[in-house]
Amino acid sequence: MIKTAETYHVPVLLKESIDGLNIQPGGIYVDVTFGGGGHSREILSRMDTHAHLYSFDQDADAEKNIVDDHRFTFVRSNFRYLKNWMRYYGVDHIDGLLADLGVSSHHFDDESRGFSFRFDAPLDMRMNKRAGITAADIINNYEERKLANVFYLYGEMKNSRTIASALVKARASQPIMTTQDFLTIIEPLFKREREKKEMARLFQALRIEVNHEMTALKEMLLAATDLIRPGGRLSVITYHSLEDRIVKNVMRAGNAEGKISQDFFGKIETPFLLVNNKVITPSKEEQETNPRSRSAKLRIAEKK
Repeated sequence: MIKTAETYHVPVLLKESIDGLNIQPGGIYVDVTFGGGGHSREILSRMDTHAHLYSFDQDADAEKNIVDDHRFTFVRSNFRYLKNWMRYYGVDHIDGLLADLGVSSHHFDDESRGFSFRFDAPLDMRMNKRAGITAADIINNYEERKLANVFYLYGEMKNSRTIASALVKARASQPIMTTQDFLTIIEPLFKREREKKEMARLFQALRIEVNHEMTALKEMLLAATDLIRPGGRLSVITYHSLEDRIVKNVMRAGNAEGKISQDFFGKIETPFLLVNNKVITPSKEEQETNPRSRSAKLRIAEKK
């Protein structure tokens, strides 16, 4: 098991995802989820001296893992601004892009960030601690219907209205500021045997809303579609059905909604060819040594 930056993050599907990029001599590659740098280091190990890698991360903690290599450029930014930054660096086309979506093990293990219900911490959940609203802002300020929609759309919670109602009633007495405040209110709403799974989905929903993850993902994938040159590869690892659906739609239809367009002969028009029709999942060994990998799915597509 490869660990990077003092176990900041153990890269998932490392070999499979980088194999999927089919790295070419002198190519230009992008890792939009740098994190602990595990995937980026593997990409660099396969590149020649004339190639270049641009790696994105908006989290200041990730900067501690920056690679000292003349072929490497770190971009401190949300990957939704991919096209703007490539224009800034004078890059018109790239040969491949890797995305390892979701949250790194570092974020779940950092007690101060509020990403996990295992610790009592401020309800923050921002990937970029320098800007944006926090999870506490959402819980205390969203009107009830909007709060319910967040839990239903991003956590797929069937009892989203009940949860939102309980939070609105509780915050009328005092603000809900920590993970423990939050858990005290919602724990009675779940059956004991499903409690942890439901909590995880609730925290997922809040995290997605705080970081505008679905919007950012759509914008990044559409930018990647324009930037990747013919024959270049898109390699994406997903962890839940919402993001996987978007990735699948872009690869199969060229848009996030999955709207199919056909030419005069009825052939589906899409900018990509699927490299793997069936998703690639981690081996049993990887799942045992790296629990984060258990829900991972890898999709790879080649630009036409």
